[in-house]
Amino acid sequence: MIEILLQAERELTMDRLDQAERLYWQAIEADPRNAIAVVGLARVAIERGDDRTAYAFAVQALGIDPEDAVALRLEARLAEVMAARGEPVHRPPFAVAASEAALARTRARLDAAEGTLRQPSPGPSPSAPGEPDLPPAPASEAAAGTTPPPGRRRGLFRRFLDH
Repeated sequence: MIEILLQAERELTMDRLDQAERLYWQAIEADPRNAIAVVGLARVAIERGDDRTAYAFAVQALGIDPEDAVALRLEARLAEVMAARGEPVHRPPFAVAASEAALARTRARLDAAEGTLRQPSPGPSPSAPGEPDLPPAPASEAAAGTTPPPGRRRGLFRRFLDH
């Protein structure tokens, strides 16, 4: 199955839409609940300029797998584009709910990441006023007596930045 989907992706990438469509349908015949293949058909429809059909396939893919990230983005974006053109768009309640759930998960991940970044640093900085805060020298440097002078950056990349 994966080979068929990979071949379909290659065909789509090379603008061989008929071949890609045939392969996606072949994958669907083998597994009617294959959301990836249905999203592939939506992408073929987009390439052909048929947003309405692409939207129908995106909604169908969400019906199969409500957490399919590509289908979620595709459905939401196509609904937005068609609405901006003034075309009537009926978003099924499950598609709206899936988009809102995905947005909530993304916000939770961002909040968690932001909280990690905002963790206070452990203790006061040992640097003198006006000097940049540098991490302490690794034990091996300190033991070898090769600690760089104050204000001098450590590491190859940092030395490159100093020059």
